[in-house]
Amino acid sequence: MTAEHLDGNVLAGPLGELFAVDLTAATGRCVHCGRTGPVGEMRVYGPEPGLVARCPGCEEVLMRLVRGPGAAWLDLRGVVSLRVPLPE
Repeated sequence: MTAEHLDGNVLAGPLGELFAVDLTAATGRCVHCGRTGPVGEMRVYGPEPGLVARCPGCEEVLMRLVRGPGAAWLDLRGVVSLRVPLPE
């Protein structure tokens, strides 16, 4: 890939609109290579027409987030699991 990317922390605002916890601290596991790491380490491309988060290990698409008027679409098909730390 030759396009510039941002780190997964750019997802904090958009995902914060959908979830009550900070998902950039969540740990995801890549479907393709099995790499496990925080959402904040994903390589994110966008913002138009949406944000695409790729695995920093193998570059496979992990997550897609698109916002439209009054709705958001979140595709997590590249993530086997997402472990979300919760406040105690």
